[in-house]
Amino acid sequence: MTGTVSTAAGASARRDGVLRIGTRGSALAVAQTTHVAKAIARATGVDVELVTVTTHGDTSRESLSNLGGTGVFATALREALLADECDLLVHSLKDLPTAAAPGLVIGAVPKRADARDALCARDGLTLETLPEGARVGTGSPRRIAQLKAQRPDLEVVDIRGNVDTRLGRVAEGDLDAVVLAAAGLGRLDRLDAVTDYFPLSQFPTAPGQGALAIEVRAGEEKGRGPIARALQAVDHATTHATATAERTVLAGLEAGCAAPIGASALVEDGLLFLTATVYRPDGTERITASHAATPDSFGAADLDEAARDVGARVVTELLEAGAAGLAPLGSSR
Repeated sequence: MTGTVSTAAGASARRDGVLRIGTRGSALAVAQTTHVAKAIARATGVDVELVTVTTHGDTSRESLSNLGGTGVFATALREALLADECDLLVHSLKDLPTAAAPGLVIGAVPKRADARDALCARDGLTLETLPEGARVGTGSPRRIAQLKAQRPDLEVVDIRGNVDTRLGRVAEGDLDAVVLAAAGLGRLDRLDAVTDYFPLSQFPTAPGQGALAIEVRAGEEKGRGPIARALQAVDHATTHATATAERTVLAGLEAGCAAPIGASALVEDGLLFLTATVYRPDGTERITASHAATPDSFGAADLDEAARDVGARVVTELLEAGAAGLAPLGSSR
């Protein structure tokens, strides 16, 4: 039993037997939503239709920090879901504010892709071999701080644009390199552009990076309806828990998704480990906290409760160490 996947522009009227999935119209957003749509269609046999929605973050050329963080990508999508123009939304989890949207819930988090950041540089250069004064592009305050901490001699350039636009600036010689998410490059079949991967132990990435979130109207994630079945088919419990732990740090620090914060969680040997770092924007200082939890000790809700517990303990340690005064954290709302 296999469903089909099709695409519609703008609002889409409800059709019996078809699940409508809202997505931004960028190449990366469509690629990752198509991946989820195919997984749902295969698992449920339901026909799936992609509905593209234009967001303010797609049309503005301002930096993400000036726009108020990557939450600007979520608003129009959520309005479309609440207006019944689609049945599900697919977000990059790192772009989703931690504050819940009234009437909506995250119903599923599919298996995570590579969470690392990747350097895409001219001539096969790595972060270590980039020449002094090399121009490296990124729009992320966290990546800026990490680059300056590792290589204070680099000229870090604030950039916007899609993956092809950013890679094009390297090809044209305007930049020596750009830093991008490995997951996004993989979803676009552009891993050939990577010249260096940054290890998570040294370069923790944005909370939720590499993971996707499927958002639905509250209540529709329950029961045995087609939406609930679709969510159950693609949810990955370990990814859901590790992403929850990382995002608990953002929420606890009342930080925006563009704040200079890196977090990395994993489940190994029966433990859920979480490490988070807050950076001074110029890269000269950082505060790190690490904790672990045993999911089995939390009863029926094990992984989710363990994730929130370990996240809360990391937040407490960061705040006690002075993280709130280290960097402008913005707002998660």
